[in-house]
Amino acid sequence: MNSRLFQVFALLSLVLVVYLWVSAPPPLPLAEARADEELTVRQLLEVCAAENAAVRALYTKEIVGAGKAVGLAFDERWRDDDVEAGPLPALFLRETARSLEKSPIRLGLFLGSDHPISKANLFTGLQAESFAQMRLDAAPKHFFVEDTGLYSAMFPDLAVADACVDCHNEHPETTKRDWKLNDVMGATTWTYPKGSVSLAEALDVLEALRNSFREAYDRYLDEAETFSSPPSIGESWPSQGYYLPNTETFMREAAARTSPATLNSLLSLR
Repeated sequence: MNSRLFQVFALLSLVLVVYLWVSAPPPLPLAEARADEELTVRQLLEVCAAENAAVRALYTKEIVGAGKAVGLAFDERWRDDDVEAGPLPALFLRETARSLEKSPIRLGLFLGSDHPISKANLFTGLQAESFAQMRLDAAPKHFFVEDTGLYSAMFPDLAVADACVDCHNEHPETTKRDWKLNDVMGATTWTYPKGSVSLAEALDVLEALRNSFREAYDRYLDEAETFSSPPSIGESWPSQGYYLPNTETFMREAAARTSPATLNSLLSLR
């Protein structure tokens, strides 16, 4: 069997992983992905960033934006016992990053800005330099950090919904109050310790990322169940009333939004 056919079989494995991730199946056999079929770290991180952007937009618009309209609250102190709220979009990403930190897969994720609400998210050093250039051209930045040995990629983080703009403009600790829809509010920085990966390793990375999305959303639902007036959790969405989709429903929609682009990205590799 020639190299191209091996790659097609590997991509078929990807389709199964992407569409079955909602039920968190055991890892699929990846023998079809040969060691000589590789992605550059740049290609890998671009796929990860695209998946993250789609899932975060889903959470921001369909959970936070629609949820606020029916009485659901979202707050930076959402974990406090006296606060009945879910995580803001940036904190949903932070939960995803925390889950990744616990994974054996060494994929790193950090959300930063030159005008963060939390000082811990202020870009410094090479990240600050790269983001300053991103402010000018809104283009992704790729670089290698010698002191950590990590390949890095920064991608613009856009204000994709009114909820993003309103939260940052109205926050008492904000340093900027004139954010507008579609502004570059910051950037996600992704890191990985290798310059290239096999298709099999790329699938492992994507599986770890998706599991982190799942765990972040699970934590929100766990919190929502403790509310004095908890929303109904099932297959309905906030746009339909005081509801939250269960994890399987949320992840099914996430898969529908990410799978075609991910598959097309990997099919385009040569």
